[in-house]
Amino acid sequence: MVKEVAESCVESVMMEMVSAYCNRFYANKPELAARRIEAIGYQVGHQLSERYTMERPRFTDHLDAIKFICKDFWSELFKKQIDNLKTNHRGTFVLQDNRFRWLTRMSIDPVPVIVTDSSQDPSSVGTTESKAEQATSMHLYFPCGLIRGALSNLGIPCAVSADMSNLPACSFVIRIKV
Repeated sequence: MVKEVAESCVESVMMEMVSAYCNRFYANKPELAARRIEAIGYQVGHQLSERYTMERPRFTDHLDAIKFICKDFWSELFKKQIDNLKTNHRGTFVLQDNRFRWLTRMSIDPVPVIVTDSSQDPSSVGTTESKAEQATSMHLYFPCGLIRGALSNLGIPCAVSADMSNLPACSFVIRIKV
């Protein structure tokens, strides 16, 4: 019997975790919050890939491991495969999810904040878009950690970053470390 957790519960836990690290634990240090959220994702991804590959032989090359992430790993987590995989055949892979579930309920309001006081330092005043974008991007550190942890467990050291230029689409860029 396979134990499953309701998707809404996982989303709620992730949103609360991001909120806690960004607004309480590291309210003035977003880079530390991001690092901690990614580290938690790394641990979860490492353990999940251990579970999902228990009955499989070791992967022979990087492409096979990346395909596992795109098909099996992603299907277990999000009930769908990655929509597109691109590579430059030199250690860089781009995984495109056209409707990333954890971003489907988020939006970025493009209305900028209007500054009427010209004496204020313009660098200290952000737009609504940049603040909303930063808050949304904090939710991508966890899945980046998931991917990095899973690949690390498969013996592939890498760096993972995310791009969310067109919500709810998201691209994860994997750079294999040599």
